[in-house]
Formats: sequence, structure tokens, C-alpha cells
Amino acid sequence: MRFNPIDLESWSRKPYFEHYLNHVRCTYSMTANLDITRLLPELKSKGIKLYPALIHMIATVVNRHIEFRTCFDSEGRLGYWDSLSPSFTIFHEDDKTFSSIWTSYSEDFKEFYGRYLDDIGRYGDVKEFAAKADEPPNTFPVSSIPWVSFTGFNLNVYNDGTYLLPIFTMGKYFQQDEKIMLPLSGQFHHAVCDGYHAGVLYNELQIRADECEDWLPNE
Repeated sequence: MRFNPIDLESWSRKPYFEHYLNHVRCTYSMTANLDITRLLPELKSKGIKLYPALIHMIATVVNRHIEFRTCFDSEGRLGYWDSLSPSFTIFHEDDKTFSSIWTSYSEDFKEFYGRYLDDIGRYGDVKEFAAKADEPPNTFPVSSIPWVSFTGFNLNVYNDGTYLLPIFTMGKYFQQDEKIMLPLSGQFHHAVCDGYHAGVLYNELQIRADECEDWLPNE
């Protein structure tokens, strides 16, 4: 886990960063439907849960691009992490509350899935906001609202608009014609990424879904 400071003076994004952080502080949301027509039956045939598969897909694409790993560290320095791990919510059916758990990322899905299952087994019944302690600083949030197939979702973070990492919220999948679609909302900070970067992320997520046989375990 390494944080790499950015030299603002030599950074090509400096004028955009300063404009959207200091002059017109701006975050934006984008919601798009992922086609999981190929992914869902493949997961079911292998007995793999959808939620961690989607979390891994998102984390894999996030870790491919510096724009989604750029933030301020605890000392207020601007930079980017070598990698990010997902911090995700789980729902407690009995009292309708939720908790947050983080799982260390691995590009290898089988390894990540094993870690996810271990974390759920250890902390899934812990009734605290942060069920798993000692969350490292290089995490980003993922959550799910599996009860509604929303067409838009906007998350308002009141911290002076300096939280730069992306935040993801997925909804209930639904059938549209012959396809199975799942809404995914991303919250982005305009200081570090533009609509182009968000578009790249969604397009790469779709490729991951379409090519799921390449990264899901065979057994």
C-alpha cells in the first residue's frame, strides 16, 4: 500500500483540478445499466454470489485508472494509491440496519472471493456501522439497494466537497426484452475525473461482464 504524491505544478490536470476544487467545486453522478445477461447465469452455474462478483468487477476497473485512485491522504497531500480495496455494505434482515466491511483486493477473483466469504463469515453478524475494524485508508465505498431498479441515484457528501474517490451504488436487476440489466450509479469528483473517464469505467465494466468466463474460476 503506497501513496504517491502528485506534483501539482507539473500535473497536466492542474487547471481542471483547481477550477473544480477551488472555484466551482463540483461532483457529479452517473447511472447506467450494466448488461449482466451473460454474467448472471455463469455465476449461478458456479454457485458464486452476484454482489461480490460486481464488487470485484468495479474494483478491478477502478484499479486500472489513476483518476479513480486520486485523493488527499491523512496529511492533506494530493496523490494516488497504488491500489484500492472495496469497502462495502451488508444488510441485516432482522433489524433492517446495515454494516460496512472491507475486503483486501486481489486481481485474481478466486482469491478475492475467498477473502470476501471469510470476511462475511467473521463479521457478517456484527451489528456495528464498521463491522470490520482497522479499515485502511486506501478503500473506496460500494453499496447496494437491491429492492429497487432505480434510473438515477445521487449521493450528497457534506465534507466541504473534498472527498475525491468514487462511490458506487448498485440497484435491483431487471429484465428488458431479452436482456438482464442492473443499474449502477457512480459518484465522481470533477476535480480528478471527467465524463470521459466515467464513460471509460462503465464501458470497461460492461466488457468485464461480457467476458466473465475469462476471469471466473473454472471449477
